Amino acid sequence: MKKLTLRSVLREFSSFLLFFLLVGFVVTCCMMLFLNVLADTMGLEYTPDNIEVAAKITFLNVLIIAVIFKTVDYIRRKIMVDRPVRIITDATEKITSGDFSARVEPFHGSGMEGFNQVGESINAMASELSSVETLRTDFITNVSHEMKTPLAVMQNYGTLLQDPDLTEEKRIEYAKTITDASRRLADMMTNILKLNRLENQQIYPNLTTFDLGEQLCESLLQYESTWERKNIEIETDIAEGVLVSADAELLSLVWNNLFSNAFKFTEDGGKVTLTLIADEKCATVKVTDTGCGMSAEVGAHIFEKFYQGDTSHATQGNGLGLPLVKRVVDIMQGEIGVESTIGVGTTFTVKIRRSEYGLEKAL
Repeated sequence: MKKLTLRSVLREFSSFLLFFLLVGFVVTCCMMLFLNVLADTMGLEYTPDNIEVAAKITFLNVLIIAVIFKTVDYIRRKIMVDRPVRIITDATEKITSGDFSARVEPFHGSGMEGFNQVGESINAMASELSSVETLRTDFITNVSHEMKTPLAVMQNYGTLLQDPDLTEEKRIEYAKTITDASRRLADMMTNILKLNRLENQQIYPNLTTFDLGEQLCESLLQYESTWERKNIEIETDIAEGVLVSADAELLSLVWNNLFSNAFKFTEDGGKVTLTLIADEKCATVKVTDTGCGMSAEVGAHIFEKFYQGDTSHATQGNGLGLPLVKRVVDIMQGEIGVESTIGVGTTFTVKIRRSEYGLEKAL
């Protein structure tokens, strides 16, 4: 809807006044012409014959004036109506055919504000459709690539298992490789479904009040075998009695993904630190590792679907974990940030709002 402003109202009123004055001027000229013909050519004798002659001459002049006005109006419509409509129609036809790069250039001149508003809306729609199409294409490409790798592993090792001369040790090794590849494929499908449901708001938070420190400890203990195997030092600084009102199941996805990444990228003998602090408004969780770190460029994209800083795919993953984390934190109306230095390590910081009960207890 066109927004009414004092300037637009004055413009509309001036256009109406100009049209009214123009019509009044034409009518006045016609009347003066009619009377002038009577006075100049036939004197002031208003006989029927004189009036008829004057009327015919006046009608002819009015007809000429009408043709001139019609011509001017035709040219005006061609320039100010038909041309913008044609340009807008051409752009929409291109967008309909899949060319989302089509744009409607701004129209210049008085009275073109309405067409410019339509053009801006079409440009915004084309830009949004282009983004959606890019995401769809990237999604299909990345899913295809990520599925192809474990499927190729399963196919190759399945073929190797058919060798009758294969030793029992190799047979177990190949079977384990196939199991790992199938598990990776299943995890990717699960994450895709979870992320799709979260993005389409098909999962609604089931808010409960629980101790965040206890949940963090439970999630961390799931990786005990990993840190013992890699001889990773664990350091914790967890405040007690920090209650939050959130969806415990969704938040567990956040901690599991962050811990998994921390242990995956931390070399043997490294260190992983978990910190929980809280104030009256929110609880802040920090997960720090001494892994390989990442550049600022990689850090700017890690929450994008299927993005992996390790382009060689040497480390297992499908680039869905952190986008899943980001979506869950957004649903919880929290915040997540990352700080990283190459060769030093990475710190993820998550802020979750406290529960009302926790606030009362803290006060």
